Amino acid sequence: MEASTAAAAANGSHNASDGAGDGNPFVQPAWQVVLWSAAYALIVLVSVAGNLVVIWIVLAHKRMRTVTNYFLVNLAFSEAAMAAFNTLVNLTYALHNVWYYGLAYCRFQNFFPVASVFASIYSMTAIAVDRYMAIIHPLQPRLSAAATKIVICVIWLFALLLSFPQGYYSTTAHLPERVVCYVEWPQNKTQVSAITYQFCMTILVYILPLIVIGYAYIMVGITLWASGIPGDSSDRYHEQVSAKRKVVKMMIIVVCTFAICWLPYHVYFLVQPFKVEVYSEKYIQQVYLAIMWLAMSSTMYNPIIYCCLNDR
Repeated sequence: MEASTAAAAANGSHNASDGAGDGNPFVQPAWQVVLWSAAYALIVLVSVAGNLVVIWIVLAHKRMRTVTNYFLVNLAFSEAAMAAFNTLVNLTYALHNVWYYGLAYCRFQNFFPVASVFASIYSMTAIAVDRYMAIIHPLQPRLSAAATKIVICVIWLFALLLSFPQGYYSTTAHLPERVVCYVEWPQNKTQVSAITYQFCMTILVYILPLIVIGYAYIMVGITLWASGIPGDSSDRYHEQVSAKRKVVKMMIIVVCTFAICWLPYHVYFLVQPFKVEVYSEKYIQQVYLAIMWLAMSSTMYNPIIYCCLNDR
């Protein structure tokens, strides 16, 4: 996503020598800082509050502890954590390209959002697969609560492993008038490593899971909407089908929202190595802030979608 795949590593893709000559070319007027600060603060407030409510509703009410809802809790946790720990830090760095937070947080900033986005999209993937199995293969054994927790742990294990290189190679550099945080890939392989990592992350954290999710929900949609109801036409059966449709419809909207929010971000960083001259233009800072806002805003929509589309 960024110089990797999540929202924080974007600034890590800036080379340490950028702007090293004549002060800081990234300083913005106060009115722009105020507007962007308000926009990003909105994400933090809505995302953290909304996702914590989702977590509380599921964990505090026994009847809500279903397989799907456990994955929704994992999704809510990863989104609330990224909003709380990375959104405003990303903003302050992107506004003036000055890093205030030291080496340790530089590594965390380039590490955690990658893991968080991985955990988010694969929680959605797990829900899609679970819905697929429940509706397409209803006689097959379902995931138990214990098995669901194991799957969540495996998701986070892979998320941490995948984001490790981004954090490991992160460093800070002291320029004449500012400190920058960036990813310093192994010597003589900087460009190749950055492009390869970005490409792999785009495949693993965007394209591949969306293909799996798309296939699962297409098959589920054909079963629930396009085909006739076999045999049982009782009111109870129709209620069950209607409930399944609501859940699937809700999750399709969640996934589509995620895909739309993160698409410009992936395009931005895939194009960057091949159009370096464009990224030295002054206006690109505003473009990046807008793209990053859209990507980070994906963390605040889900609680609103749940509230509007699910009575429970």
